[in-house]
Amino acid sequence: MKKTNTIIIVAVAIAIVLPSLWYGQNHGLLPIAASEEAKSVDSIFNLMMTVATALFLLIQGVLVYTAIKFRRRQGDETDGPNIEGNVPLEIVWTAIPTIIVLVISIYSFEVYNEMGGLDPMSSHDPGPQQLVALDPSQKDLALGLGASPENQGKEPYLNVNVNGIQYAWIFTYPDTGVITGELHVPVGKEVRLNLSAGDVLHAFWLPEFRIKQDAIPGREAEIRFTPTLVGTYPIICAELCGAYHGAMKSQLFVQSEEDYQKWVEEQTQVANANNWDRAVASNLSDREFLAPYAEEMGINQETLAQLTQLHHH
Repeated sequence: MKKTNTIIIVAVAIAIVLPSLWYGQNHGLLPIAASEEAKSVDSIFNLMMTVATALFLLIQGVLVYTAIKFRRRQGDETDGPNIEGNVPLEIVWTAIPTIIVLVISIYSFEVYNEMGGLDPMSSHDPGPQQLVALDPSQKDLALGLGASPENQGKEPYLNVNVNGIQYAWIFTYPDTGVITGELHVPVGKEVRLNLSAGDVLHAFWLPEFRIKQDAIPGREAEIRFTPTLVGTYPIICAELCGAYHGAMKSQLFVQSEEDYQKWVEEQTQVANANNWDRAVASNLSDREFLAPYAEEMGINQETLAQLTQLHHH
C-alpha cells in the first residue's frame, strides 16, 4: 500500500512539474526580445509562468479529484464528517505561497538591478521649483533605468533627448543636431534616452525591449538599453494623455553601424539644406517666395501680384 502511494505521488509530481517547466519556456505570450534587457525580464516572466502553471494544475487536479472522490452517492442521505480545521495543512498552504513570493521578490530585485534600476548616477535633482510638490526625501529620487552594474560610470555610445507632447514623440540627437519624429539607433551599442514631457503625463513603451517609463512634465528621466536585433519596432504611449492618445505612436529603427551612420549623414545634409533654403527665402520678396508654389497650384502671375498687394494693404 505504501509503495503504491509513493508511485502515485511521484506520478502526480511528474504530471505537474514537466508540463509546467515546458509551458514556462514555450508560452509564446511575449513579443520578440530585441534587447539585452529583455532577456532578464523574460527570465523572471518565465519563472512566474512556470510557478503559475504548476499551481493551476495542482489546484485544479485537487478540485477534480475531490469532486469525483467525495461526490454524493445515490441513496446516501448522511452528513459528511465534521472537520473544523487542520493545523499542519494550514501551515503548509501558508508557508508555500510565502516562500514563492519571497523568491520571486528577490529575483525581481536582482533583475531590476541588472537593468540599471539601482544606478545612483541616474538620480536627477528636480530643481527648487519642483520641491514644493515633492516630499523632501524624494528630491533626488532616480527616475528610470540607469547603467547596469558593469557599465556604471561609463558614458553610453549614443544619447538621445526624447520629448513627449500631445500626440507625438520628438527625438533630438544633441551630438549632431538632428531632430526627427522617429528613433534610429545602431545595433549592439548602449543607448541612453533622456525623457521629458512638454504638456501632460506620457509613458514611453518599447514592448520588444521590455522597457516602459513615464515621461513627467517638469522632471527628467532616463532609460538605457542595448538593442540586439536589427529591425523596426513600435514606440507606444502607454499613458492616457488625451483624446488622440491611441494615435501617439512612432517607430524605432535598429540599424547596422554602417546604415546608422548613413542615416545620420542624410539627416544632417537635409537639416543643412533646410537652413540654407530658409536663409535664401528671408532675402526674397513675398511675390518671389510664393511664385513656385503658385505655379504648382495653377495661379497665374497677375493673380499672385494682386494677392500680394492685398496682403500689404
